[in-house]
Amino acid sequence: MNFLYANDRPGEYPASFYKATADELDAFPQAAGEIKCDVCVIGAGYTGLSTALHLAEKDFDVVLLDAHRVGWGASGRNGGHIGTGQRVEQMQLEKLVGMDAAKQLWRLGLDANQIVYDLSEKHQFDCEIKPGTIHANHRARYGEHSKREAEHLQSVYDYDKISFLDKDAIRDLLETEAYYSGTLDMGAGHLHPLKLAFGLAQAAKKAGVRIFERSEVKTLEQSDPARIITDKANITARFVAIACNGYIGDLDRDAAAHVMQVNNFVIATEPLGDELASRIIANDAAVADSKFVINYYRLSMDKRLVFGGGENYSYNFPSDIKSFVRKPMLEIYPQLADTRIDYGWGGTLGITFNRLPYLRYLKPNILNAGGFSGWGVCMGTFAGSLMARAINGTAADFDVMAAIPSRKFPGGSLTRAPLLALAMFYYALRDRF
Repeated sequence: MNFLYANDRPGEYPASFYKATADELDAFPQAAGEIKCDVCVIGAGYTGLSTALHLAEKDFDVVLLDAHRVGWGASGRNGGHIGTGQRVEQMQLEKLVGMDAAKQLWRLGLDANQIVYDLSEKHQFDCEIKPGTIHANHRARYGEHSKREAEHLQSVYDYDKISFLDKDAIRDLLETEAYYSGTLDMGAGHLHPLKLAFGLAQAAKKAGVRIFERSEVKTLEQSDPARIITDKANITARFVAIACNGYIGDLDRDAAAHVMQVNNFVIATEPLGDELASRIIANDAAVADSKFVINYYRLSMDKRLVFGGGENYSYNFPSDIKSFVRKPMLEIYPQLADTRIDYGWGGTLGITFNRLPYLRYLKPNILNAGGFSGWGVCMGTFAGSLMARAINGTAADFDVMAAIPSRKFPGGSLTRAPLLALAMFYYALRDRF
């Protein structure tokens, strides 16, 4: 079964809070006939849209394909969190790649954070950006580590936007007994993810990108020039940029072996009102906790709690997503027991074994970027700009990301999901007990 069609109607956005509050774009046509271009970008989420936009601004003739609609996948369904740095903490990253490479990756992580602000300002689209992210510890013993990490970023990386929160400080910000400490990062933030995707699509169209929806790639011939075949079109391109992330499927076996599909789920409550909302999250920051199966949440512009929690590793979403996610929400905020849940939806993202992005040259003229592991708002958008730069002949930063060591998931395509589900079950038990 293909994740592209497992849980959604072809070509339709899921009935999410984001769809209900974003002005949907007019549909783009299907690709048809013989098409030639400089670059064919496969996947119209943040990474593909960013790749296409940045290349078009450098006068490349770009064709952008999506099997459904622009922003249809994880880019239009996620929690909307803007991270700082890489998905992995810097002290851990230093052990993995060494200090010099870790400092390069920190610099690129800051660039990834900044690109979202720069693009929204440059192209004048409002994606409702708000500042601040709280990383909340659900175990008392994690506090000392969080304090060391914050001090390390301050002293080694000159990053002064992060501060440690002790038990009293975090409970001043979050009205819950679930957390013992944490950090507040004012360089991070949150936004409306589907509005970001739509803004990028409009900018790409204005720049001259030929966007085609409902145009699933059936075959990619990794030749030079490459040939891309859909149901109705044969496309010839000098370069190909693959930006499919969790929906990579069988398009490239190497990328698929390094990027695993995980389903994640989000709900949105009814509007809470100013008084309750300000008690739930006093400073209107986003929140992500320390559980391995992470809970993440934030307030929308109209004071709803947009809460993400729970994962599964099968093709199918739970039959009742609202109840599935409501349970972890009430473990943190039992005072919301009588609060109505207005929306519930799921999506598929791509994770890697080490939770760091998987950027690679599959052939000299074929590039891939994916595996953002929940860090895709900023890092996915940034990775698109790196692919564009590499195609345009400036590959240094792409090469830094491509040099990150990456392991394949164990097992073949039929056994990876059960093995991951077993591992996640173990970590979920560890979170609880």
